[in-house]
Amino acid sequence: MFEIELIEVGLVALRGRLDAVQANDAERFLDGIDSEFVIDLSELEYISSAGLGVLLKTHKRLIPFSGGLKLIRVTSHINDIFKYSGFDKLFEIETS
Repeated sequence: MFEIELIEVGLVALRGRLDAVQANDAERFLDGIDSEFVIDLSELEYISSAGLGVLLKTHKRLIPFSGGLKLIRVTSHINDIFKYSGFDKLFEIETS
């Protein structure tokens, strides 16, 4: 199961498992947001390399506007994935 939702202006929440099956839907959703926003990952259980690719593409798109992607409420498990992949050096990350 995967859900992505605009909670309020500037705040997007990802829930469940962001894998290759869900990556296209997540990418379309994030591409549709043209204002500065942060992503709440407090309920994200899993992220695959395809999911990391979606976040990287979004990050690159946001660099000219807001300096890149900010991830908040990142759980220790998901934060470990960012560390192992080196993505912790790309994104601004706030752990939970």
